[in-house]
Amino acid sequence: MAKKEKRFVVKEEQSFYLGALMVVVDTATGVNYLVTYGSGASGITPLLDANGNVVIDSAARYMPE
Repeated sequence: MAKKEKRFVVKEEQSFYLGALMVVVDTATGVNYLVTYGSGASGITPLLDANGNVVIDSAARYMPE
């Protein structure tokens, strides 16, 4: 059976007192999401740039070589 590629990859992670923040990338679309978790609460939202636009990476960046 062929190895299944991951749909989401962690681009960056930062821990703080009671939780953490992660930037997760959808490898199919390139959309970046901000994920928060810890202290009994969690959430996910598209990551926005300074102009309010969704941050999108080139999906090709995450394709296997």
